[in-house]
Amino acid sequence: MTAPDDELGTESVELVRPYVITNGRGLPDRDRFDLITLVTASAADKRTDRLDPEKRSLVALCQGGYLSVAEIAGHLRLPIGIVKVLLSDLAEDGYILTRTPVPPAQLADIKVLQEVLDGLQARFG
Repeated sequence: MTAPDDELGTESVELVRPYVITNGRGLPDRDRFDLITLVTASAADKRTDRLDPEKRSLVALCQGGYLSVAEIAGHLRLPIGIVKVLLSDLAEDGYILTRTPVPPAQLADIKVLQEVLDGLQARFG
């Protein structure tokens, strides 16, 4: 015999319309979340029992460290737009911290690398 929670399981997320999860709101005018924006739960002890179930799941997921917005959407099985709205709410209330991803390293000038190599070879043979 299955428990009532098991019957709803992952299908319950698919049955709930996105506007119910976001309380009818769309993306904010200033969307600060890219797919690769990194998100983690804040260190402050905030009570999550007052949050909606989706927001509570999102905060719990982010307590393990930084995750990208795309990873969060995948883990929660929610559309990116819905996750961005939830993240905006949580960021405003101080439940999460965000940071831009580490930029790719800039390539060094080949002349400088060659001079370093020549100097090392002259010094150490």
